[in-house]
Amino acid sequence: MIQQIDYFVIAPPLVLAVVAGLVLLLDAFLPARPRTKTTLGLITLAGILTSLGFVIAQMAIGGGQTFCVPPHLVTEEVLCSFVADGFTLVFAGLVLVAAVVVVLMSMTELAGGGIPVGEWHFLLLCTLVGAVTLPASRDLIMLVVALELVSLPVFALTALKRYDGRSSEAAVKLFVVSVVSTAIMLFGVSLLYGIAGTVYLSRLAAVFSGQIPAPGTPLPADQGLPAVVTVGVVLVVAGFAFKIAAVPFHSWAADVYQGAPIPVAALLSVISKATGFAGLILILVAALSGQAAIWTPIIAIISALTMTVGNLLALRQRSAVRLLAWSSVAQSGYILAPLAVGTAGAIGASTAYLVIYAAMNLGAFAVVMLVSRTAVRNELDDYRGLVYRSRAAGVALAFCLVCLAGLPPGLAGLFAKVFVFREIIEGDTGWLALVMAVNTVIGLYYYAVWTARLFTPAEATAPAAHRPPPAIWPAMGVAVAAAILFSIAPQLVLDVTTLSAR
Repeated sequence: MIQQIDYFVIAPPLVLAVVAGLVLLLDAFLPARPRTKTTLGLITLAGILTSLGFVIAQMAIGGGQTFCVPPHLVTEEVLCSFVADGFTLVFAGLVLVAAVVVVLMSMTELAGGGIPVGEWHFLLLCTLVGAVTLPASRDLIMLVVALELVSLPVFALTALKRYDGRSSEAAVKLFVVSVVSTAIMLFGVSLLYGIAGTVYLSRLAAVFSGQIPAPGTPLPADQGLPAVVTVGVVLVVAGFAFKIAAVPFHSWAADVYQGAPIPVAALLSVISKATGFAGLILILVAALSGQAAIWTPIIAIISALTMTVGNLLALRQRSAVRLLAWSSVAQSGYILAPLAVGTAGAIGASTAYLVIYAAMNLGAFAVVMLVSRTAVRNELDDYRGLVYRSRAAGVALAFCLVCLAGLPPGLAGLFAKVFVFREIIEGDTGWLALVMAVNTVIGLYYYAVWTARLFTPAEATAPAAHRPPPAIWPAMGVAVAAAILFSIAPQLVLDVTTLSAR
């Protein structure tokens, strides 16, 4: 029997894949002119917006599913590898909106030359194919393949800035870390598959919750799981901890962010991180909910360590990109905190925090990219008096930093932290709420110091502000508009929380 494929359900990643091939062909045959760079960028942007349109259309009709086991081969339930439900569509929408900002930043980066345009957009689109596919994955094979499709092109994107030693070093570090994390995760996945005898997440959940016995286990379902299940769970969590830069698997973040082109750093901090969290949530909640007693304390400890180490290391930074890198590590700890509760509401809180964090971080990276065009070292002192040199950029960065700190008027960040606090307190993990409260105060310091520099009169030797390229303004505008929207209409964030928890 030929398997039926619903092409409307897989339209978002399919459109991105087709546009990736089109960009590569056009780059090979179009003449090497400045207009070609803009053309390829606009085609990439059009492909992303088309994919986003399909995601919105699927939200309107309630999603769907495809790549399912034929009904005559399974009787208990429908087993599908690709499911476009609320969780999938929220993460796909987040990834594609963030991709619009990254592409606009990329057009500015590519205008300076030195980076092959066709390869850049092709690799970026390949990463997005994996990022959109992963939240829809409902079996271990598709989950691992999608995760690697996100990771592998980023190595090349990091190293595409030719004759730049820092970029090459960053690419090698990212490659080594990613390979190690993938090996660890695959070992854990193989153990889970070997015990459960299935790759489908729903069937894994049934086995590990004791609803059905594991294959080859003579004991009852609730007593027949071997101790190696714990090893598999720990290895899978460790593998995803590498992907989201959680402590103790975080040491690569600052060097890679600083060495990579700034659009790639923004991609790593938002798109790659969101994809990693989507995979982690699927594994823990959809497949290992029956083993929550094992992984919830592990997630709680990792969360506490991640937010503490990230904030303490951010205090010492003088480079803007490195500060954002360690801040991103700390934010991963905040996003992880609700998962230590393991409820549907906790998943919604993590997703809502991730959405708000993405908007803030993208806006900050857009301004950092603007300043990097006039300040080679791109340190915090280079931002002194930015409000007086470029009022729009200075105010945008100040607003994003205030939102990340969770202070008024950046109410979006405050709402996000309130969601997280509420869930972890209701989940009887008060000690984690206390750790998060202390870290929130620590984070206020370095966000406030950077914000204060923006409004401090600059010295005479400060670099003069150049007129930013046109693509920078839409990139900043999308991110800041999202931040303002979430600040004045928190109900939108609550709606995202409800959708992702279904």
